[in-house]
Amino acid sequence: MAFPHLQQPSFLLASLKADSINKPFAQRCQDLVKVIEDFPAKELHAIFPWLVESIFGSLDGVLIGWNLRCLQGRVSPVEYSIVMEFLDPGGPMMKLVYKLQAEDYKFDFPVSYLPGPVKASIQERVLPDSPLYHNKVQFPPTGGLGLNLALNPFEYYMFFFALSLITQKPLPGALHVRTSDCAYFILVDRYLSWFLPTEGSVLPPLSSSPGGPSPSPAPRTPAMPFASYGLHHTSLLKRHISHQTSVNADPASHEIWRSETLLQVFVEMWLHHYSLEMYQKMQSPHAKESFTPTEEHVLVVRLLIKHLHAFSNSLKPEQVSPSAHSHATSPLEEFKRAAIPRFVQQKLYLFLQHCFGHWPLDASFRAVLEMWLSYLQPWRYAPDKQPQSSDGQARCVSERWAPFVQENLLMYTKLFVGFLSRALRTDLVSPKNALMVFRVAKVFAQPNLAEMIQKGEQLFLEPELVIPHRQHRFFSAPTFTGSFLSSWPPAVTDTSFKVKSHVYSLEGQDCKYTPMFGPEVRTLVLRLAQLITQAKQTAKSISDQCGESTASRPFLSWLGFCLSDTNSSFPANDLDDMGQDSVRKTDEYLEKALEYLCQMFRLSEAQLAQLTLALGTAQDENGKKQLPDCIVGEDGLILTPLGRYQIINGLRKFDIEYQGDSELQPIRSYEIASLVRLLFRLSSAINHRFAGQMAALCSRGDFLGSFCRYHLMEPGLANRHLLSPVGQGRTASRARGPRLSLRFLGSYRTLLSLLLAFFVASLFCIGPLPCALLLVLGYFLYAAAMTLLTEQGKLHQL
Repeated sequence: MAFPHLQQPSFLLASLKADSINKPFAQRCQDLVKVIEDFPAKELHAIFPWLVESIFGSLDGVLIGWNLRCLQGRVSPVEYSIVMEFLDPGGPMMKLVYKLQAEDYKFDFPVSYLPGPVKASIQERVLPDSPLYHNKVQFPPTGGLGLNLALNPFEYYMFFFALSLITQKPLPGALHVRTSDCAYFILVDRYLSWFLPTEGSVLPPLSSSPGGPSPSPAPRTPAMPFASYGLHHTSLLKRHISHQTSVNADPASHEIWRSETLLQVFVEMWLHHYSLEMYQKMQSPHAKESFTPTEEHVLVVRLLIKHLHAFSNSLKPEQVSPSAHSHATSPLEEFKRAAIPRFVQQKLYLFLQHCFGHWPLDASFRAVLEMWLSYLQPWRYAPDKQPQSSDGQARCVSERWAPFVQENLLMYTKLFVGFLSRALRTDLVSPKNALMVFRVAKVFAQPNLAEMIQKGEQLFLEPELVIPHRQHRFFSAPTFTGSFLSSWPPAVTDTSFKVKSHVYSLEGQDCKYTPMFGPEVRTLVLRLAQLITQAKQTAKSISDQCGESTASRPFLSWLGFCLSDTNSSFPANDLDDMGQDSVRKTDEYLEKALEYLCQMFRLSEAQLAQLTLALGTAQDENGKKQLPDCIVGEDGLILTPLGRYQIINGLRKFDIEYQGDSELQPIRSYEIASLVRLLFRLSSAINHRFAGQMAALCSRGDFLGSFCRYHLMEPGLANRHLLSPVGQGRTASRARGPRLSLRFLGSYRTLLSLLLAFFVASLFCIGPLPCALLLVLGYFLYAAAMTLLTEQGKLHQL
């Protein structure tokens, strides 16, 4: 990577590099603090790029730096406290940044490590729309490699800090590290609280020397004039890089330039990985993913969203209304008003769209879901939020949030449809998946929220013909100026235009909007209601089956030697691992989710009952689930799309049993492999040698014949059906003759039972031989009784 312009090798840099190898971590940090305090900016600027890289790791991910994403206070308390003190917003590292900022040093940052859309735009010589990159692109000299950005120290530091979340891969042992306990996550929270304060103003930079005046850390050529900040700045959009111009900032913007930079860097590095054009291409099933966020990445973005809501909602009531906008408003208040719509909305929407469409269908999607729900509920982070009522009812969403809902309409409607399509493909019997459906339904069912969304849809779908003076307007990203807006007449027209601008800026001018409360989405909701009902019945069936198997489990099974049920009606599910409490939670989540969906979309109980019957979710007389939904074709049953969904998610399955030779079944985990093979050879030899005698004995009509048939004939063979569910009436045609099976002696359970019997007998002074004779005698008595019962049952059947 390119370092800043060094005229000669730095002795200080060489010394610090040597110390990083030879000295312990705590000593190195103490030395760095002393160096930052004692050395002038002229010396410090040479070590700055190396120091930043040594902390956050290299951009190519080879060097891991201080590994902030795995550093935890409870695991490494000493290192953790040193790092947090050194990198604190008011700590030594920031002192170094401000010290260099005062001298207007620039540092090269390679464009090749920027997010995909930004890198592609700059490489095509088109200036990105974010002001963060304006006046910073540096063309390579003759023979030079690659484009660079010339960043001031604060920008350079924040670029590395933000990108380390993406470029640094977690170590193998860090898979179980809790993100919210890590140094990186806590530093993000501290930086947000410091530079985007919810109370007071941004703290001034620290003094570079004891007793000295505070240097002005503002960049000499800021990215954009703050006067145009409240609304979208468009003068540089789609402008060729060669046309970059210097911009003279309003002096008032110096107050918050660090806040503006921090937010832009976080949004660009964490969210700007998808452009509108790239998002539209990604709708193709053959498209290759360009960037895949991790769960940790999503959790950090959620922290940013929550803090931005608190930051924006800290505006005083008199400053929220548009009439309060005046020249007397401070830059910080303007920034609070514009932060989310100006910087976050579009990039977050594309980020969420990608996650909804490409995230695996497992419980890890909960992180994405909670990030989305946090953005949808800014009222949760308002300082004057109403306490929840004592009766547990959700509080009503105030009308003051109607503008936010309308100007973020797609965040509510389009992503809700995306969630429905995911929910219809997930196993709702799983408690974690049921919880996600419950969370979404609960949020959208908050009183007055659905009405606000419907109002926003009405404003968007309002026909253009009724407003002649707006027919000539081109709806795009709200990139107009105050003077352009000043001539607009009625408030309702203004609101309708904002909603349309929002939709077209995020989805494109030719987008096809699907109303959330229209017939198409209502059909999806009805399907989800059906599957919720199915999942509840499946969870109950699994619970009943588990209860029956537990009650009938023999005593020795508690020692871990129970036989596995190879013909279980239900596949493995996390309900099996979590027990009855998990079934209860699943049922509660699904019940409440169904109630909220009925409340939102005004579904009646009669509709649900009719849909349940149409799906055929009623149980048959045996209490077992029916076959998956299918139709009969020429070659047998053909699964419908609903039937495939039922099988994939374990809601239904074909009743398939093992139909082969029981002697040739795969060796089970509860059997001794070598002993089973030896016993099979022995029994095969006996069956081959005495086949005629065994057949003659089994053909006798007296008690001896019945006794032999009970032991030598495979039970229930005549009544066993073929595998195909179509041939329910046909039975297995290939009958097997009488034979001896000794495979049961190869089971751990059988051997343990015998050892236990011999041990108990030894307690009563009974030797091994008498004990064996007693066991044989006892078995013969048991077998005789079973033979009589079996023959008596056959007579009753006749």
